[in-house]
Amino acid sequence: MTADDARAALEAERAITLDRIQAMSAEFDEIVAGSADSNADDEHDPEGSTIAFERAQTAALLQNARAYLEELDGAAARLDGGSYGTCARCGGPIAAPRLLARPATRTCISCAAAPQPAP
Repeated sequence: MTADDARAALEAERAITLDRIQAMSAEFDEIVAGSADSNADDEHDPEGSTIAFERAQTAALLQNARAYLEELDGAAARLDGGSYGTCARCGGPIAAPRLLARPATRTCISCAAAPQPAP
């Protein structure tokens, strides 16, 4: 994989992630706005999920998307610094198909599959 290919993959993934963040932010705002004037007792509604649950779920997904955006930015910095495509764990190369599938990855497939030490 060339540096240009890697940059294109990172930029494409970044654009998708930014679109996802924008959509989820709008959805979160709609949930909040929709519940602001409601006095419904959704906590005891047996018919479906609660507004609080939907809000929490959307907030978590939004947080994950923002974290992934940071990972993509870190990958772009590694690309600029010359360490993109090098496993952070073993120092070996990360295969091009893995980089295409997971552009922000920091580990090769062997290290990703290996048991991780407990924190």
